[in-house]
Amino acid sequence: MRNTTRYPVTGANSLWHVYKTVPFWKVVRNFVVIQLARYTPFLAMKNWLYRTFLKMKVGDQASFALMVMLDVMFPEKISVGKNTVIGYNTTILAHEYLIKEYRLGDVIIGDEVLIGANSTILPGVTIGHGAIVSAGTLVHKDVPEGAFVGGNPMQLIYTKEEVIKRNISTTKEDS
Repeated sequence: MRNTTRYPVTGANSLWHVYKTVPFWKVVRNFVVIQLARYTPFLAMKNWLYRTFLKMKVGDQASFALMVMLDVMFPEKISVGKNTVIGYNTTILAHEYLIKEYRLGDVIIGDEVLIGANSTILPGVTIGHGAIVSAGTLVHKDVPEGAFVGGNPMQLIYTKEEVIKRNISTTKEDS
């Protein structure tokens, strides 16, 4: 289960309550910054924009490919570790507006994580250090450290322990 906080609403669906949950001018500023960063090929500039204007935690040498779409309303809830690669056209969400409620959740992406192109990361998800997310994956639950996941719905392909075991057996066979 994802780690989100639920906020019930009454009356119209929760998206109609959006500017009660986040200031209009914050959304406008975030939109402009995110759009600028989506199209710039300069990684250091993207990281500076994200840290300075969106208040995101972005580790050293984190790399956001072109067209990465961050949560426009709550980007400060996104944390990306050092030396991590976020693939082309990936979407990272920290909110969900539903019919009777909206949900917010931190997205924590560890160090040296690889997220393949066209993936979507939902709110309240933690992706452990050294994990690999295959291209086109819908990340709807936590990803263990060192795991390789993929698909829609996301499935565990192998764990860090399985890789270590495979490498040890391969090394013994080569001897």
